[in-house]
Amino acid sequence: MTVVCLDLEGVLVPEIWISFAEETGIEELRRTTRDEPDYHKLMRYRMDILRREGLGLKDIQATIARIKPLDGAKEFLDKLRELTQVIILSDTFEEFAKPLMKQLGWPTIFSNSLKIGDDGMLEDIIMRQEEGKMKAIEALSSIGFRTFAAGDSYNDLRMIRKADAGCLFRSPVNILEENPDLKIFNTYDDFLSFIKENLK
Repeated sequence: MTVVCLDLEGVLVPEIWISFAEETGIEELRRTTRDEPDYHKLMRYRMDILRREGLGLKDIQATIARIKPLDGAKEFLDKLRELTQVIILSDTFEEFAKPLMKQLGWPTIFSNSLKIGDDGMLEDIIMRQEEGKMKAIEALSSIGFRTFAAGDSYNDLRMIRKADAGCLFRSPVNILEENPDLKIFNTYDDFLSFIKENLK
């Protein structure tokens, strides 16, 4: 049996932090894992900005409540789940993910969590496991699953390369240029067709 492991933001839903940047007008928050390979550095950068601006968890959750899946994402995921098991491997946080999972039909997701202060501000991130995406692929392989992985950002590359097969989906030019050996797909139809080929 094959397990397909997908990134969340940029693949199935819009980037949460970009959506938040657009709502708040804070352009600095547009920086994502498509730009910064070091996730801890990126999150420290974000939390410093949030504290400077007096913005906390409730402010981010208010934005998330208005986010809808990308066009075609729910239908793609439904078709894929009819074919095989799917796990979303994301560096997002359980405090962010629930309303998005509801809209996607409650797929399985492995994510991280946040340490929130009494004032509602983000104090720290609690990683389920460092390199959690890649370690999940290793664990699935160790119990006999064939794995397929796909994502769009720097933090997806190790899981893609660790999986038995994988590809990029709607990645930015910088990641494509640095990883010319990886296939890239930009529509859900082409993406699903490639996954089906790898399920045979």
